[in-house]
Amino acid sequence: MSGRDASGPASRLSVQHRVHLILAVFVLIVCAGSVVGGLVLSRISDRTTELVDRIQPARSSSFQLQNALLEQETGVRGFALTGDATFLRPYEQGMRDESLRLARVRALVGDEQPFADDLDRIAEAAREWRGRHAEPLVAAVRRDGPASESSVPIRQSKDEFDTLRRLYTAQQAHLDVARDRARADLGTARTTRDQVLIALVVGFLLTVVSLGLLLHRTVGRPLNRLTAASDTVRSGAFDSRIEIAGPSDVRAVAAAVEDMRRRIVEELADSREREKLLAEQAQELRRSNAELEQFAYVASHDLQEPLRKVASFCRLLERRAAASLDDRARQYIDYAVDGADRMQVLIDDLLAFSRVGRVHDKWKPVALDRTLDRALADLALVVEESGATVVREGSLPEVTGDATALSMVWQNLLGNAVKFRRPGVPCRISVGCVRDGEDWHFLVADNGIGIAPESAQKVFVIFQRLHGRDEYEGTGIGLALCRKIVEFHGGRIWLDEETTEGTRIRFTLPVAPGVPARTAAERLVTDTMAERPGHG
Repeated sequence: MSGRDASGPASRLSVQHRVHLILAVFVLIVCAGSVVGGLVLSRISDRTTELVDRIQPARSSSFQLQNALLEQETGVRGFALTGDATFLRPYEQGMRDESLRLARVRALVGDEQPFADDLDRIAEAAREWRGRHAEPLVAAVRRDGPASESSVPIRQSKDEFDTLRRLYTAQQAHLDVARDRARADLGTARTTRDQVLIALVVGFLLTVVSLGLLLHRTVGRPLNRLTAASDTVRSGAFDSRIEIAGPSDVRAVAAAVEDMRRRIVEELADSREREKLLAEQAQELRRSNAELEQFAYVASHDLQEPLRKVASFCRLLERRAAASLDDRARQYIDYAVDGADRMQVLIDDLLAFSRVGRVHDKWKPVALDRTLDRALADLALVVEESGATVVREGSLPEVTGDATALSMVWQNLLGNAVKFRRPGVPCRISVGCVRDGEDWHFLVADNGIGIAPESAQKVFVIFQRLHGRDEYEGTGIGLALCRKIVEFHGGRIWLDEETTEGTRIRFTLPVAPGVPARTAAERLVTDTMAERPGHG
């Protein structure tokens, strides 16, 4: 990251802070516009109220007052010219209306000038006209009769009433001026309101555009550069540094990605070093395996040949010198022959154990029923002599593996079941299999002497024997060989410690690819076998 970008005050602000700053400015604009708009709306309301509730009703009531005064003047003139008393009714009604209209206008304008003075002058002029002209003229007509249009009292009354006309004409002019002023103020307020609304809309649009530009410049561009730099690293240029300028949080993300790149480079270097070491170890392992193959060849030929010679010459010595040998000598010869035979068996077992897991190029589909049949054929004499019964609970599946090695598993498990049978009890061995997910679950159960729970792991260790050679023969390799074969095929084997009678050995093997998932009936069989005593 460049020093100019990292040291500038703007670069120390994160994207969030910049957005908050723009939003704060927009909020200030909105608040200011709201205040101005509120004042303008208040002004509009005041001018509307003044125009609608005061000036217009005052003008209307002023016109009605003018009509009331005209009614009075018309009634007095008509009565003066005709002497007809009916003309006095409009005069009297006009006085009543005048009083009401004066009160109405005064209530609307209050003490506001010049409207209050206009009302005072009109009221005063109306009283003077009635007192000096109208009332005396009515009294003279009642006393002397009607007068002519050109009579002096009528002309004086008309001239005085013209003065009254000029007064309420001036009042109307003042009210019109007030109306026009209120209308002008109302129009100005509405214009200001529209300007405030336009300013708010423009401010909103500017804020949106500013946010868009801000996100593009401060987030979009740095992230695009970060993406490009990451793609460069992903393409294999692991030494290419990632240096992105921008806001503090974007630079923090870039720094995290750069740290991750450095960590990957370090791990890659370590991995390459480990690969190199593994390659060297693999080479050493291949050399060691070659030596092991050579040892197996020597053990199977060079070591067994002297053992066979020892056993043969001991027997030959026993036959040639039978007459001169006493019982102790014959016993020594038997010990030598037995030791040679046991050594040969042990060597064969060790060779079989060492061959497991070295190669699996010959793996192919194996029908376990056939491997079990092969094991039973090899054990036919032992099974027949012991009177054992082998029960196969259903057919066995097909798996992928080494048929010979899997036959050895059955042979060792069944052979142990026959070997460790209980005296006086007919030997019964059951073999079962169910599918459990992606594994076949096998069970070999017998009713023999059983294995103590504390020896559950010990029995699968090579050369571990639970009984002396004088009780049961064997090398202690059988179950260890079974464990190695099962684990080599991707399964596991264990002793079921919950059994109360005999021995139950369980082991699993992976389901061959392409085999359908187990059915509900198979799951039911699995659960049933787990609950049945002797089958677990």
